[in-house]
Amino acid sequence: MDASEFRKRGKEMVDYIADYMENIHSRRVIPEVQPGYLREMLPNKAPRKGDAWKDVMKDVERAVMPGITHWQHPRFHAYFPAGNSYPSILADMLSDAIGCIGFSWAASPACTELETVVLDWLAKMIGLPPVFWHEHGIGGGVIQGSASECVLVCLMAARHAAITELKNKFPFVEEGVLLSRLVAYCSKLAHSCVEKAGMISLVKMRELEPDESLSLRGSTLQRAIDEDRKMGLIPFFVCATLGTTAVCSFDNLNELGAVCEKENIWLHVDAAYAGSAFICPEFQHLLKGIEYANSFNFNPSKWMLVNFDCSTMWVRDRKVLQTALTVDPLYLQHSHSDKAIDFRHWGIPLSRRFRSLKLWFVIRTYGIEGLQKYIREHCRLAKKFEGLVRKDSRCEVMGKVQMGLVCFRLRGHNYRTQMLLRAINMSGKLHMVPALIHDDYVIRFAICAQNANDDDIIYAWNVISEMASDVINACESNNENEALKEIQRIDGSNPYRRRNLLLRMISDPKCYNPKVLRSLSHEKRRRSDSNKPRDEKDQNGAQV
Repeated sequence: MDASEFRKRGKEMVDYIADYMENIHSRRVIPEVQPGYLREMLPNKAPRKGDAWKDVMKDVERAVMPGITHWQHPRFHAYFPAGNSYPSILADMLSDAIGCIGFSWAASPACTELETVVLDWLAKMIGLPPVFWHEHGIGGGVIQGSASECVLVCLMAARHAAITELKNKFPFVEEGVLLSRLVAYCSKLAHSCVEKAGMISLVKMRELEPDESLSLRGSTLQRAIDEDRKMGLIPFFVCATLGTTAVCSFDNLNELGAVCEKENIWLHVDAAYAGSAFICPEFQHLLKGIEYANSFNFNPSKWMLVNFDCSTMWVRDRKVLQTALTVDPLYLQHSHSDKAIDFRHWGIPLSRRFRSLKLWFVIRTYGIEGLQKYIREHCRLAKKFEGLVRKDSRCEVMGKVQMGLVCFRLRGHNYRTQMLLRAINMSGKLHMVPALIHDDYVIRFAICAQNANDDDIIYAWNVISEMASDVINACESNNENEALKEIQRIDGSNPYRRRNLLLRMISDPKCYNPKVLRSLSHEKRRRSDSNKPRDEKDQNGAQV
């Protein structure tokens, strides 16, 4: 493809993207395909000679699009938003065209310098203390690929700092022995990436119980630290969550921070989803205690109209981070190393894309006020949906609705809510995913589409309400076969085939525990009255 054809095909692609975005509502929100579907539609060998461009694009519609889950669809309410906007798309196009690999300042100065400027802009926008800004020369921000990377990198930096300190105290003790004594902490509602970071880093990760408001408290952390110190363990890292995946609850950062300062423990704050909302002053009170933090991250690629991947991370002291991750071969050194930042020392990969460009494009195009308006509108729509749920006596809202997520369930046995979610996802009219909150199976309703409006909320509630009536009627028969037949009638297709598809639509292992399904399979066989109080005992004394 030469420049002339690229101009032609590029314009066609822009039109294709714009048409896709404008008409996405006409597509089914989730696909109806089965594993391996694409292999049957494509040749088993690459073409010897290049195919015509028009044939490639035909296969996009014929083969690729039928297997796409449309995250930008107005009926998509699963997981969290996947940031997207035209300015961000255009910035990615320019970044791809420039094609630089900005691992160091010398590799592409603008790539590094724009990142430092934009991360300072963003730190000020969300209310991070000056110690986290580049312009003060102590801490600073960096763009990582995902929140999972941010948590892992900060855990590794904390681990390195802890082991270095311990080696100074116990110079004759092997590092492996010291490592085996380290213990980190998080809430049971923390994202699974925190547990995974512990696995990769070979440190014990202790999950602590949140309170009745689904918030991890300082007293809980202190008890765990005291217990572990008595056992000869060495607490060194805490991950607090602002906006949990399951229910968007907030750990008590101020209490946790005070404990971490007292115990000399690294405090990391994961605000992957909720962090974008701190652009709005009315949400910044949730950051109370951030002055205790050693590191902080959130994802503009979730709720700030920036395409994936773009996860922003700040550290209080950049030297601690760099010390843990620096490898400096001669061929990567340059004459400005003593004055400039080299972001290769701030993360796991060497190679880095020009990701700050899309963050810069979006902030400049929308401005702070435009981004605030967008976030506030999503929060308003969530409150509207919450109001509809609360008016229905068959349903209950779980957790406090503060941002763009509403968790709800049908009253009674978990089986009812499970069947409702299954029926909705089978229908293809909406897409949502479950969570587990204090053993209650709930449905997560997230506001995701950039241009979501009141009509979308009303449509979603009408679908949910109608299917809730059908599912409740079916479940009251206490006959699984009849319930499945009813779902088949609702959907008009084979429920067994689609059931397998549904089970793959899980947002996060932390939010959806397979043990729930096993317990439900026993629960649904018991004769029960859905009107019984939830703490009533059966004839054997078991809680129902």
